[in-house]
Amino acid sequence: MLVGCATSTITNLTPKKLSRTTTGLYPIEAMFKSNQRTLDQESMRPLVIFNNQAFPMRRTQLTKGRWETVVPIPDGTQVINYHFKFDYEYNAIRMRSADSKLSPPFQLHIVDQDNIGNLLMERE
Repeated sequence: MLVGCATSTITNLTPKKLSRTTTGLYPIEAMFKSNQRTLDQESMRPLVIFNNQAFPMRRTQLTKGRWETVVPIPDGTQVINYHFKFDYEYNAIRMRSADSKLSPPFQLHIVDQDNIGNLLMERE
């Protein structure tokens, strides 16, 4: 009899560099995939965390397992370190349990408009 392990992965979909906005709001996106059959998808509560603040994410309309939010980044900030946390519930034998998955840390660089040419050259 073979027993499989439940695995979950968090994939960061946010570019490593974004150009500075006038609003100070920046999109952050992630994808969560799991082969755990007992996971309750409706109980998912994903967060993006940076500067000791947690920002809730919302499910995207067209792609399963994809989550997004916008976060306020103070003017003048050039780099933020962030990670994702996905809290969820699952059905265990005779009970319901909770678990969470934490991503590794990521960095986002905010590039000023006068550095856009350098940003475009780095992508090529």
